[in-house]
Amino acid sequence: MNDFKVLLYSDGSHQAFSAAVYTATLLKNMPNMRLTVVQVHEHDEVAKDTEYSWINTWPVSPTSEWMKHVLDDSDTETTNEYHKILTKTNEIFSKNARNVAHQDLYANAEIADTVNVILAYAKKNSFELIVMGTRGLSSLKGLIFGSLAHTVLNKSAIPVLLIKKLPQTFIESYLSGTV
Repeated sequence: MNDFKVLLYSDGSHQAFSAAVYTATLLKNMPNMRLTVVQVHEHDEVAKDTEYSWINTWPVSPTSEWMKHVLDDSDTETTNEYHKILTKTNEIFSKNARNVAHQDLYANAEIADTVNVILAYAKKNSFELIVMGTRGLSSLKGLIFGSLAHTVLNKSAIPVLLIKKLPQTFIESYLSGTV
């Protein structure tokens, strides 16, 4: 069976978290999937093309500060649910660690440069699918401000799967192990 190479873009946002959770279900159900999680940083942050272990860096670092960023001022019930989701996602990625890699890329701060870096990396490494989270901006906001995810979608020669916030029914199935 041939490997199915998937690139997951992660920037630590709510949208990237939803994309990671959805991608974990793909990884769980596709034994031939090879996942690379990509983060894009500005050129002056660190040395170029440094590769890291997935386990030590997911998604940006699963620290309490990261969880606070993801949760903002959520209530206790929501916080507990996110902790369960994060634990389940880490469990899936850890169980499949040999099929999961992490890559930091570097670009200028503009959306166009970030898009070009992601697409060049995807092409160079023969990825078959790019997965990204999206806010689902209205067409007017998207037209005015642009969107990284939609620009990747429009410029990519390979399929791009955009993930919006996951519905509660999906989360419940995910946590119960039925997805």
